[in-house]
Amino acid sequence: MGNMELQRNSSGRGVIILLLLAIAAITSCSSEPDYSPKPRGYSRIYFPERKYHQYNSGCAYAFTYPTYAVIEPDKSPGAKGCWINLQMPQFNGTLHLSYQPVTSKKVFNELIEDAHTFAFKHTVKATSIDEGVIRYPERKVYGIYYSIDGNAASSAQFFLTDSTKHYLRGALYFNTPPRLDSIQPVLDFVKKDMALLIKSFKWKSPQG
Repeated sequence: MGNMELQRNSSGRGVIILLLLAIAAITSCSSEPDYSPKPRGYSRIYFPERKYHQYNSGCAYAFTYPTYAVIEPDKSPGAKGCWINLQMPQFNGTLHLSYQPVTSKKVFNELIEDAHTFAFKHTVKATSIDEGVIRYPERKVYGIYYSIDGNAASSAQFFLTDSTKHYLRGALYFNTPPRLDSIQPVLDFVKKDMALLIKSFKWKSPQG
């Protein structure tokens, strides 16, 4: 009698355990997993120590540029003499510099209009485009700096001229899909060296 009572009790506990496991399984299958979005992660960026070289070739201009940049001649179709690229392999970016002699008032006006057009063609992707005046009368260096905010292909552009003989246009591009949130620290770093390049810029004779 005692043995039968024990077997019934054990069997009853087994049924209860199986019932609880079945309920738990049904509950876990019907409930949706709780996934919360994680913030986008980016690789840590290491910025180089700020050191500089002087660019002083046979072209009509000279300037100071950072040592992390490598200067190469522009070999793209349509490139002319004294068109150069400041390659920044560490940041996967390029500052394109294109020089044009000013041969007439008409050519000068066309070059200025082209600079404005090239900058504002990024209006579709840009959240804003700000213009800043560049003026160093002691060196006859004048121009406009375009700061292009948002996910545009080019983040900054400028042109420099002496208003009579020389004109140079600069355009900064990164060789990655334009996402401002990912390149902003690099952009801030590079823009400071672009400002130094402009501040140190001077015209000279093509021979010197």
